[in-house]
Amino acid sequence: MNTEIIWLLKLLLSHLATDFILQPAKWVHDRRARHFASDKLYLHGFLTGMVAWIFIGWNYWAVALIVLVTHTVIDGWKSYRKETLIYFLLDQILHIAVILLCWYFTFFHWDNLEQAWRRLNANLHFWMVAGAVVFLTTPAGILIGQMTRKWRDKIKDAESLANAGKWIGISERIIVLILVLLSQFAAIGLLVTAKGIIRFNEKDRQEVKTEYLVIGTLLSIGLAIVTGVVIRQTLL
Repeated sequence: MNTEIIWLLKLLLSHLATDFILQPAKWVHDRRARHFASDKLYLHGFLTGMVAWIFIGWNYWAVALIVLVTHTVIDGWKSYRKETLIYFLLDQILHIAVILLCWYFTFFHWDNLEQAWRRLNANLHFWMVAGAVVFLTTPAGILIGQMTRKWRDKIKDAESLANAGKWIGISERIIVLILVLLSQFAAIGLLVTAKGIIRFNEKDRQEVKTEYLVIGTLLSIGLAIVTGVVIRQTLL
């Protein structure tokens, strides 16, 4: 299974390198302006196929050719669309789907996947961390929302404030969990300090809003720390 994962990582790395690092901005502008008449479109597609070919080896020229053709067609199609997040994500999903299909039909073997799944299924560390990550997303957010309700109800724009803080809270809890699992407790202090400087420096902020944000932050980070410590102690 490790060998198969290496092949997949090589294909993904070749995509990331050519689509984001080795593609000059002027190539993108030319493609947007001229679409399928742009020579930069075909140059980019050729470069993508060549890098993939170099990464996976000369024997897999058919995979590189598929990557070259599909990448060119997808980028040409995208050149007619607006530059929005949705089309950006759709473009990347299509590229990655092609890579996964090429990997599946060329390098993938079901027997190896079954063995890998059996090992994963018996891996206590993985399931504890996976459970912690799930808990620290929406469930923890709902719990914190209930615990801070009496402050939130006193704020005029509480709903928009809560919606904005939802993703910030999820992100900070996951980051704190990772730092706890890596024993990087000093970094947690830096994270709390940075957030305090950014979020609590408004002179005209209502006192109740400040209390709401401070309590919510402490509960959010505290839950992540406790969850991480429980995992560490359980696995010792």
